[in-house]
Amino acid sequence: MHHFHYRDGELFCEDIPLTRMVEELGTPCYVYSHATLRHHFEVFDGAFAPMDHLTCFSVKANSNLAVLSLLGKLGGGVDIVSGGELFRARRAGIPPERIVYSGVGKTREEIDAAVGQGILMFNIESSQELEALNARAEALGRRARIALRVNPDVDPKTHPYITTGMQSNKFGIDVETAIKEYRRAASFPHLDIVGVDCHIGSQLTDVAPFVDALERLKTLIGRLREIGIAVKYLDLGGGLGITYDRETPPHPEEYAGAVMERLKGLDGTLILEPGRVIVGNAGILVTRVLYTKQTVSKNFVIVDAGMNDLIRPSLYGSYHHIQPVRDEGRDTHVVDVVGPICESSDFLARDRELPMVKPGDLLAVMSAGAYGFTMASNYNSRPRPPEVLAHGTHYHVIRRRETWKDLVALEFVPDFLKRS
Repeated sequence: MHHFHYRDGELFCEDIPLTRMVEELGTPCYVYSHATLRHHFEVFDGAFAPMDHLTCFSVKANSNLAVLSLLGKLGGGVDIVSGGELFRARRAGIPPERIVYSGVGKTREEIDAAVGQGILMFNIESSQELEALNARAEALGRRARIALRVNPDVDPKTHPYITTGMQSNKFGIDVETAIKEYRRAASFPHLDIVGVDCHIGSQLTDVAPFVDALERLKTLIGRLREIGIAVKYLDLGGGLGITYDRETPPHPEEYAGAVMERLKGLDGTLILEPGRVIVGNAGILVTRVLYTKQTVSKNFVIVDAGMNDLIRPSLYGSYHHIQPVRDEGRDTHVVDVVGPICESSDFLARDRELPMVKPGDLLAVMSAGAYGFTMASNYNSRPRPPEVLAHGTHYHVIRRRETWKDLVALEFVPDFLKRS
């Protein structure tokens, strides 16, 4: 469900025609719907209302301050994976007690920042990280709350690049080793054990892998209790999927029902880490056709958005539905939609049947709200596009378009190179 829809052949975001928006802002341009973001969060969070829980939005999916601020005002927390994401979350007003910190490579500076903020808990990924956190907490005269991120060795049946809970992945600690590490953690004077964490992957379209992981976590929690370690939080990571093409992911209520059924009697708080399911279909990328080109084997539509703006098709072979901003009922043909980047992997769609277009036409790349702008880059020295939040009949620029001056703002030419 989203708030991008046609009125008299014109694509609107909420009550704003996209053509009017991009006339004023240019292309390419990311557009998010406030109503969709709000609806998605409320549906997901509301599905878990019967039990004590905290919905921690995965910041890596979309880290714009306005998006984080909105979700925070709705009662959400955040799941972060870097000091930069911590900075953004705090700048957006997310309270420390609603922040969990994951990731295998937390640096000393990042640990210090999070310990100083007093976040809810660190999800520890290795034995050495456990020692490092204890040492930094001691040096800062603080205590740090922790969970161990357990790798449950569950196949989430998703793209191999976004699996995180299999033995071959770099993430987490296997169950047997985790027991030993929990014993060690209990002996560290500056750490408080508060939880168990796992994350099995992203874009999951089946409840079964979550249930499998949950059963293994419940067993682990029982074994910890037997050795005198009680936990307050169960952090069930893994991102519920969305429909990009033909996927049929479970509704959040179905997902929540399955999880809560298996957690009956759990004495503690469930933490969830949704990202894509909140923002994915709440955002689109609007791009303009520059040229059309026909070769002996292909029809190309060349647009002004490239893999630097939306890398998912190039990186994962991901599908994004593409549709005209103005639907004039034209005949269709099969085309590749490609960008201006000097790479053959620079495409937004391949062998896609689309209405015939001409230079100047606008296209909407749908379901681009998650891992769109956050994975954008300046490759080929291209300024990144703006991000815009539509709200009813108005829109707000929540990140301005970068300029050519921005591209070089952090660079310096040494004096010896300036001399002739």
